[in-house]
Amino acid sequence: RIACRVAPLNCSVMILGPNGSGKESVAQLIQQHSGRKDKPFVAVNCGCIRGELAASEFFGHVQGAFTDAKKDTAGYFETAKGGTLFLDEIGNMPSEMQTLLLRVLQERVYCPVGSRKELEADVRILSATNEDMERAIREGRFREDLYYRLNVVPIEIPPLRERKRDIRPLVESFLKDM
Repeated sequence: RIACRVAPLNCSVMILGPNGSGKESVAQLIQQHSGRKDKPFVAVNCGCIRGELAASEFFGHVQGAFTDAKKDTAGYFETAKGGTLFLDEIGNMPSEMQTLLLRVLQERVYCPVGSRKELEADVRILSATNEDMERAIREGRFREDLYYRLNVVPIEIPPLRERKRDIRPLVESFLKDM
């Protein structure tokens, strides 16, 4: 219900819950009920992106920006243009990328690696984590200012063991997909 109520708003949403609780499904539900429903939904696992590649992965790069940059390549922001960028496992995002992401959220523009041309960051940001974000902030692993930009509306997903009513519809859905 919260996801459907927040879907028409264009604010950032942080979805919190344990692994396997359906955080990405909630993100897709928000996308499907938003004004961006006909635009791309791009899911990124932030825990799998190495720090030195993060800027290129998120913002793209131009030919010649680095040794292996043989052609212009779009990043996640360009790929999701007009739609939704879902940042899964945001609590595992490398610290240098946190700084770059904060700037994009504040200024709503970014530059591909090797370019000075600013592009508009026309995406809605949805993020998810199973991390205790307040502890990550206290321990210096996550920027507090970025957390508040991403956590405009928090949605907590309890583990499936606390949502017994959801088991039957999930099983029926999985069986239908087989």
